[in-house]
Amino acid sequence: MRIYEGIEDFGPVRNPVVTSGTFDGVHLGHQKILKRIRNIADEIGGETVLITFWPHPRLVLYPKEHNLLLLSTFEEKAKFLRESGIDHLVTIPFTKEFSQLSSEEFIQKIIINKIQTRKLVIGYDHRFGKNREGGFDYLKTHIDQYPFELEEISRQDVDDVGVSSTKIRAALQDGRIEIANEYLGRAYEINGIIIKGQQVGRSIGFPTANVHVPNDYKLIPHDGAYAVQVNVEGEFYNGMLNIGNRPTVNGHSRTIEVNLFDFEGDLYDKRVCVKLKAYLRPETKFESLEGLRAQLKVDKDNALKILTQI
Repeated sequence: MRIYEGIEDFGPVRNPVVTSGTFDGVHLGHQKILKRIRNIADEIGGETVLITFWPHPRLVLYPKEHNLLLLSTFEEKAKFLRESGIDHLVTIPFTKEFSQLSSEEFIQKIIINKIQTRKLVIGYDHRFGKNREGGFDYLKTHIDQYPFELEEISRQDVDDVGVSSTKIRAALQDGRIEIANEYLGRAYEINGIIIKGQQVGRSIGFPTANVHVPNDYKLIPHDGAYAVQVNVEGEFYNGMLNIGNRPTVNGHSRTIEVNLFDFEGDLYDKRVCVKLKAYLRPETKFESLEGLRAQLKVDKDNALKILTQI
């Protein structure tokens, strides 16, 4: 997959089959659209093109609202799109100036003139252009004026999947990781860098590594313990993860700490990909470190039961 930062460097491609949107999380609903454009491209000897926007439009248009948390960083989204068979990912920098582009200007300047779209496929509820004025109905009304074919992923098709980024965010914020994973069609991921912590876990036989997520807009799920699988430099390890303030040791800041089973070596400064598989329990304040250690033994047993069945 080739990634374009902006539309300027995009060159001619064979019979472009195009879709556009934010595609946060690249969930099952998104995957339905991606599969459709892949099938069309294969049928007509074309190439798939996805137009997306970064930063997320709401982060630009409503900067004082701090409640939007995203399911995927740009790097995560690009990885999922590559795995979905997208040939060309066009990332348009979303600015306030760009937000003033009318739907017709967007169609003429980008969809037609620059991409030279052969077929455009969009979801029934996709909106574009200034004040979100454009959509399938607008395109359908003016389709005789455009040199491309148009296809809609219908409400029925999308509703059959029953998935939205909003539903997934709500599930994650409630600790319903299994539901979120079902909607995503894969395990929810947290990607970050291992940094040094207080090393309390090491003193009770459960050394943990602190995962630092550099993107403050990335949604971190509900506090609690999770069964996880962790990719460290291409090797996968089973483990358990705690998200929260560590009340047993009087922690005052929210951390993400992972304990890897059967791992030996130094994790500091390494990049890791944590895949959350199941929710184990809520975060709890124990009377002593010994009480915490006893619970961690139970957590490990429960996590291994879950992870060996996956």
